[in-house]
Amino acid sequence: MTEQYVDGNALAGPLRELFAVDMTAADGRCVSCGLDAPVAALLVYDHGPGLVARCPNCSGVVLRLVRSPQAAWLDLRGVECLRIPMPPEGRVIV
Repeated sequence: MTEQYVDGNALAGPLRELFAVDMTAADGRCVSCGLDAPVAALLVYDHGPGLVARCPNCSGVVLRLVRSPQAAWLDLRGVECLRIPMPPEGRVIV
């Protein structure tokens, strides 16, 4: 059986609901292998009740996101750190 996934850009909409910036442009460091890569490069499995994003290098789970009508659960324990690009001061993101 071949595993099917989409790239990390599938996280753009769900993460945009939680953060004021485009999180797919953020660079994260995988806890398992140390790879620094943008969120957009993650392998996202969207066949379950939520989204599971894996490292493209070692397949370690980097991020989990589950959404209900009342809340969202974001598990980032597979990310050592995130570098999030911010817009210039004074610029409003719509």
